Amino acid sequence: MKVEVLASVMNTSVEQIAKQMHLQSDAVIINQCDKLDYEEIKYQGNTVRFFSFPDRGIGKSRNEAILRADRDICLFSDEDIVYEDGYEQKIIDEFEKNPDADMILFNVEIEEARRTYFITERKRVHWYNCGRYGAVSFAVRRDKLLASGVTFSLLFGGGAKYSNGEDSLFLKEFMDKGYHVYTAPVKIGREVAEESSWFYGYNEKFFHDRGVLYYALYGKAASVMALRFLLAHRNNLCRETAVKQANIWMKQGIKEGKRLWNGVH
Repeated sequence: MKVEVLASVMNTSVEQIAKQMHLQSDAVIINQCDKLDYEEIKYQGNTVRFFSFPDRGIGKSRNEAILRADRDICLFSDEDIVYEDGYEQKIIDEFEKNPDADMILFNVEIEEARRTYFITERKRVHWYNCGRYGAVSFAVRRDKLLASGVTFSLLFGGGAKYSNGEDSLFLKEFMDKGYHVYTAPVKIGREVAEESSWFYGYNEKFFHDRGVLYYALYGKAASVMALRFLLAHRNNLCRETAVKQANIWMKQGIKEGKRLWNGVH
């Protein structure tokens, strides 16, 4: 069994990113830049394939990486992730211990202010709690991913109309197709904080876009799940905006999501 990192980066070089991310497995890197190019190197005995495209958008980049993946386990990543020594074997061990798992979510250390999850036990993930996990925690069996036909939304995420949520939609759609997702309390890497391409604070756009996402995720239950989200995270999310106002903005986003998916005017 082999793990392959699928990473989206911007304007970098294959040598720089392999060293920066501390890669210790095979990898497919999609470089968003201003040229069309391909490079392949050996790094610490592993194959790193580096594709450059003059396109933008995290969803598009991750989909391009999926098309080019050819190892057993796909591990989604970004350029600000630095991996732990031995991460490949840690991931393989979890899949070998749980043959029922089509996807396993791992701990990647995120700065406290932006952290939405911390895994402390091995358990099954369900529709009602899938919205907290970022794509950099996803390790998925490639054959199951390709069989599912699931790809990343081009409406959500960096470079898209709505600021984030492509990872939550991907996860929910994968589970909706009947595939099994589990958590593992195993740390495989950490995020090195950089300027975000989409996050500019907990402002009106953040809550509005989150409302659109919640309709896509939860449908008729979106309003209830939105309020649950705000109350659970109010100490971080609502320091500058009252819960009541944030809820109004999320409801406006939910209405937009309803129009978008149902054609309601």
